[in-house]
Amino acid sequence: MAPKFGTSGLRGLVVELTPELVTSYTHAFLEACGTGSAVRIGWDLRPSSPAIAKAVIDAIVTAGGTAIVDGALPTPALALAALSEGQSAIMVTGSHIPADRNGLKFYTPNGEISKNDEVAILAALGAVARGTGKKMNAHGEATAAYIARYVDGFGAGALGGLRIGIYQHSSVARETMVDVVQALGGAAVPLAWSDTFIPVDTEAVDPETRAQLAGWCKEHNLDALISTDGDADRPMVADAAGKIVAGDVLGPLTARLIGATQICTPVSSNTMVDELPEFDEVVRTRIGSPFVIAAMEMDRALNVVGYEANGGFLLGYTADGPAGSLAPLMTRDCLLPILAPLYMARKAGCGLAELVAELPSRFTATDRLTGIAVDVSGAFLSNLCANEIARTAFFTDMPAEKNVDLTDGLRVTFQGGDIVHLRPSGNAPEFRCYAESSSPERAGKLLAMFLEKTRTLLA
Repeated sequence: MAPKFGTSGLRGLVVELTPELVTSYTHAFLEACGTGSAVRIGWDLRPSSPAIAKAVIDAIVTAGGTAIVDGALPTPALALAALSEGQSAIMVTGSHIPADRNGLKFYTPNGEISKNDEVAILAALGAVARGTGKKMNAHGEATAAYIARYVDGFGAGALGGLRIGIYQHSSVARETMVDVVQALGGAAVPLAWSDTFIPVDTEAVDPETRAQLAGWCKEHNLDALISTDGDADRPMVADAAGKIVAGDVLGPLTARLIGATQICTPVSSNTMVDELPEFDEVVRTRIGSPFVIAAMEMDRALNVVGYEANGGFLLGYTADGPAGSLAPLMTRDCLLPILAPLYMARKAGCGLAELVAELPSRFTATDRLTGIAVDVSGAFLSNLCANEIARTAFFTDMPAEKNVDLTDGLRVTFQGGDIVHLRPSGNAPEFRCYAESSSPERAGKLLAMFLEKTRTLLA
């Protein structure tokens, strides 16, 4: 399958992301979108990223542009630097997907490109730009500013007294997380640095990794454990027992701390947020940050935030942190939804588990099937969406349908409140299953049941 735009930018197999193709998309971006005074370039730690970044840089320079090379750094750090300076950016990353794949994320001076921008870029493919540009090397300013954002917003003692484990693996933020925890007064415990790229998906953490997290928490007497996906736009947070706090739980907690009044979040997110009284409105979208951003931009006068089930958090206004202000950042960020719940638990004198236990009792579970061709999963899902008889047969052990939501994939709410949501990935040959119920055990059982049923039917 040729590289294409999905929910998180351009994605494809590394062998398909040739210098010629990367040059074509870069020139199209320059042609179709306002790119400001310069284009910043960053990349993650997968083996193919530096070479793809070189193709991006060369394309900018040969088109007469200015390329500022930030190197390996978190995606939100690159986006923050570009937004602050009125510049655009291109991040070379495949995020959480395996190392045989990679991609490009594009940012205008206003933030992530929109779906309309994607259409314009595709229409501009084939544009040939000629000029004499220049390349400039940055010196860590973007990462330093990203760290300072949270030190200034939360204060030097925000995590004082906490022992925070940091699962470093191959996250491009593995050193940044250590620096931030220490700058906020916490004791950082670095764990499991990897020289081999590990495709950590914060929405679908495997049982072996979950057991490893629990073991580390016990071995090192941790108050919490944190990590991110490969390019650090999605957080992973575990409590003192090593139990992962879902991204769509981190989101409402973070929104509560910074005084948000409106939330935009995909239809797949935990419905617990709908029961929280402090939020005036919860807007549901299709899955993917471009759709969340589009919803947020419909009324920017409100204290609006966005988050996804993977934990990525978007800030649409200047918010008050515990110690200082936090400027808007309209792209998925990992650090704010990591730090906010940790700070809230410390301030309340409790652990993360106790903080989460105070929320309405709705629990989610999610996982994915890999290696599922899009045409196969698409035909399967289309049949379930359109054919009530097929849907009844598939959900044969479930109560009667209460509601069917086709906003993004197939999301069925059953009498009694259980929810099952099926959806092909937007940027990889994967098929995702989400389940929600009133207990974690029931959510896990639903997930296992319908993931296996889907596996059997698609095999």
